[in-house]
Amino acid sequence: MAAAWIVIAAVVVLLLFILPAALKVVAQYERGVILRLGRLIGIRQPGLRIIIPFIDQMIKVDTRVITMDVPAQEVITRDNVTVKVDAVVYLRVINPDDAVLKVENYLRATSLISQTTLRSVLGQSELDELLAHRDKINLTLQKIVDEQTDPWGIKVSSVEIKDVELPQSMQRAMAAQAEAERDRRAKIVHADGEYQASEKLAQAARVLSADPAALQLRYLGTVKEIATERSNLVIFPLPMDILNAFMGRGSSGKSEGTP
Repeated sequence: MAAAWIVIAAVVVLLLFILPAALKVVAQYERGVILRLGRLIGIRQPGLRIIIPFIDQMIKVDTRVITMDVPAQEVITRDNVTVKVDAVVYLRVINPDDAVLKVENYLRATSLISQTTLRSVLGQSELDELLAHRDKINLTLQKIVDEQTDPWGIKVSSVEIKDVELPQSMQRAMAAQAEAERDRRAKIVHADGEYQASEKLAQAARVLSADPAALQLRYLGTVKEIATERSNLVIFPLPMDILNAFMGRGSSGKSEGTP
């Protein structure tokens, strides 16, 4: 009887050790890669899975989208400007067996490839292109990194440049350039306004010179505007036509009296 209890106790203890090693739970966002004596035998889907203890090995691989920060890289652009650029990479495992068998650590490998690719691509770009056409550079980075990680079962969906840190001297130079550009535009707008105003004044002068009554009405309107000002000084605008008349008479009289 005692021997039977010993056997039962041994079986219970053995089950307590074996069951945890034999029963594995695979989450919905995971895939279980099974290696039996070092050889790949299959991939387990989500749920409760049973493996052979101490013979099978299950490696769980996360299939969700992973966000990876690329450390800031000091890069010299094609126009010899030193900048610090950091980025973020969005990736996902699409082939869990390749991610386990073909690379030791796919996250570290992807991070290193992203860093070297970032330095290489930005080294071939100018500073203005980096600042103005960042979307184009992002697409180039995504394509290169995705091609290199594809044999590992990794899909890189996006690479985004987060921040570009410029030297203080370059920031001051760019600020001076922007200020000069604004001044240039302001002068062009002012000159264009003067040109348009001169055209309108010339048109108005032609209209007034065609009809003396129109000139007289304009004269009276000017007098009315002056009369509304509260001032001790009264100014009467004198049309140039009147002066021309007096000047004409004076010159004619002088010519008549000259022997």
